[in-house]
Amino acid sequence: MKTMDSAFAREFATRWIDAWNAHDLDRVLAHYTDDFVMSSPVIVQIVGEPSGTLHGKAQVGAYWKKALTIIPDVHFELIDVLAGVESIVIYFKGARGRIAAEVFEFDSTGKVHRSFANYA
Repeated sequence: MKTMDSAFAREFATRWIDAWNAHDLDRVLAHYTDDFVMSSPVIVQIVGEPSGTLHGKAQVGAYWKKALTIIPDVHFELIDVLAGVESIVIYFKGARGRIAAEVFEFDSTGKVHRSFANYA
C-alpha cells in the first residue's frame, strides 16, 4: 500500500478541477484507468442507473458528456484536498454551488480506478 503525499494530492486536485473548468472531457478522462468504476447519486438522476454506479471510461464518459450538456456552465472550486492510503479526497464547490467531496482510489500507475462522489 502507498500513502499519498499532500503535494501529489493537491497537484492532482488542481489538474482535475482545471480540466473540468475547461469542460475538456478528454483531459478529465485522462486521469482514469479504462476500467474504472464510479459511484454517484447524480448518476441516478442523469442517466437513470438505479445502482448509481457506472463501469469503464465509455459509460462514465457518456454520463459526463450528458451532464455537461445539461449543466453547460459547470465550474468547480477547490476547498481542500485530503491524502490517504492509495486515495485522496477532493472537497470542492461543484455545479451550481453544491458542496461535494469525491474519493479517488489510485492504482499502481497513478491513475484513478475507483471514485465515489458525495454531496451535501
